[in-house]
Amino acid sequence: MAIAFIFLAIVVLFLLYAVSIYNNLVKLKNLVQEAWSSIDVMLKKRYDLIPNLIETVKGYATHERETLDSVTRARVQAMGAQSVEEKEVAEKNLSQAMLNLNAVAEQYPDLKANSNFQQLQLELSNLEGDIEKARRYYNGTVRENNTLVESFPSNIIAGAFHFAKSPFFELTNVSEREVPQVKF
Repeated sequence: MAIAFIFLAIVVLFLLYAVSIYNNLVKLKNLVQEAWSSIDVMLKKRYDLIPNLIETVKGYATHERETLDSVTRARVQAMGAQSVEEKEVAEKNLSQAMLNLNAVAEQYPDLKANSNFQQLQLELSNLEGDIEKARRYYNGTVRENNTLVESFPSNIIAGAFHFAKSPFFELTNVSEREVPQVKF
């Protein structure tokens, strides 16, 4: 009788541990989805800000049509991207197009002095910082999720209930990963 009671206690403890692991997997899956949703919301704000910036630049730089069109195309592509991998590629293209737009703005002192343009630039800059924070949070939750999905014994429960690793939202441009060189 005592052996049956001990065996039953071990089975109950094992089941409680398995339920705890399952609940952690569910929690982390939801945190990853929440973090991605935050990135998506901020990217939407950025996408909404870009047309205003383009219109402001158009007033000053009428012959820079190709640059303005490339920003618009990159924005549309980024808005249409669905998966994390598609977003990575689209965001890389959009960032490059925005760099080109800023280079155009540098050629027009009146544009740089325009208060509307300065306000849009400030909003975009603040938004970029928020997006970076959201990416870090997303990648942190992905790291925790992936660790739990791959670690023993939680990997057994994750496999049984079809929990999968989530993709990181990483920089794809090698030059963005490099530390800038400062020379005097």
